Amino acid sequence: MNKALAAIIFAVTSAPSWAQMTPEGLWRNVDDKTGEAKAEIRIQANNAGVLTGAIEKRLSKEAKPEDVCKECDDDRKGKPLLGLEIIRGARKADGKDVWEGGKILDPENGRNYTLRLTPIEGGKKLEVRGSIAFIGRTQTWVRVQ
Repeated sequence: MNKALAAIIFAVTSAPSWAQMTPEGLWRNVDDKTGEAKAEIRIQANNAGVLTGAIEKRLSKEAKPEDVCKECDDDRKGKPLLGLEIIRGARKADGKDVWEGGKILDPENGRNYTLRLTPIEGGKKLEVRGSIAFIGRTQTWVRVQ
């Protein structure tokens, strides 16, 4: 009986960590140059497991509710930054805890980058890699609890 109870307690307390090894959830990104928190991005999967991510909250001191994506050159041009979809089309790679194949938009310059998302530190952080050809950069986003 004690072993069964211990197994149940272990399963219940371990379950949240299993659920965290995914990019799905709310993340805070930080400016590479200033170290200032810029935004919170909500990443969700559709029924086919394809990820999208949108700016849920802007944290920058300069952020204004009326700010729009001036530099975008696709369907997001002129759309409000709050609620703007910046991640599109990422899928889980076979046999790996990596999501790739999608695009991430940098609303500051309007460019779309090839995307790779890798949960790290038990899903507490997310490595977000954007690249064009062989040139790119990686940011580490922090899960918002």
